[in-house]
Formats: sequence, C-alpha cells, structure tokens
Amino acid sequence: MSEFKELSGREGMEKIGGLIQDIRFAMLTTAASDGSFDSRPMATQKKEFDGTLWFLTAQDSSKVNEIANDSHVSLVYADPSNAKYVSVKGRAFVSKDRAKIHELWNPMYKAWFPGGEEDPQVTVLRVDVKEAEYWEASDSKLVRSIKYLAAAVTKGSVDVGEYGKVHV
Repeated sequence: MSEFKELSGREGMEKIGGLIQDIRFAMLTTAASDGSFDSRPMATQKKEFDGTLWFLTAQDSSKVNEIANDSHVSLVYADPSNAKYVSVKGRAFVSKDRAKIHELWNPMYKAWFPGGEEDPQVTVLRVDVKEAEYWEASDSKLVRSIKYLAAAVTKGSVDVGEYGKVHV
C-alpha cells in the first residue's frame, strides 16, 4: 500500500514541480463537442512550476476550438522508468501574447511553425492548475520488484511509494 499525502500551497507546488520537471511531454485532454475526450502530446515549457503550465500550439488546432467551448482540461505526465506519474486538472486559456510567445520560443518549434516565432499560427496555451494527483515509488526498480514479489508470496501489501493530492 502507498502512503497518502494531501498537500497544498508552496509544498504542493514544489512536489508537483519536482515530479514533472524532467518529463518533457504531457498528454493534454480536452472535451470534444460530442462529449467525448481528445488527448494529444504537448511539450511542457521548462519553467519553475508556480501553479501555471505553459505550451505553444497552433491557432487552428482542434484543441483551441475545444478549449473555447470548455476550458476544463487535464494533463497526464508519466515517467515509468522512475515510477513517477502525475495527473493535473485545470482551466486552459489561449492568447496571442507576443511577449509570452517570445519568452517561450525555442528552435524546436520551427518543426511546427516554419515561419518562426512570428508565424501567425503560434498561440500561447496557459493552464492554471487547480489540483493534481501523483503516484511516486520510493525505491529503486530492483527494490520495488522485490517488494512486489514479497507481497505476492505473503499475500500481503507492501509500501511501494507515495500517493497524494495537491490543491493549488
């Protein structure tokens, strides 16, 4: 069994920031007009987590249209090799803030925006995080494997890490 923690404020933001800092891509989920959900990978900007996540996207993308109809989104981060998983809920906002585009721009984006940061399709996507849940193993992969085996043999449960909820 994992230890459960409920965090908020600075402590919660530091926990989430620490877990996602080395996970380059997240799956962004939006609500489609037919009530289903659409998910797609998004490159998270390398910034200290302060309750807001930033992305660049194309103005004519379906996610921008879906956010215009319902700004509730979720982001899922996964790092299976280090047993770190984070699920984030928040509200998304889209803008054409040129200063923010300039701040977030890096050459990698030329693959999607051949016109560079002045490309008219470049759009800022801001997600204000409301809450997050996380799962994190406390031991190395080898130790976790031994604990799983011990639990299977003894038909018991073992502490394999930490699970928590963060309110931002």
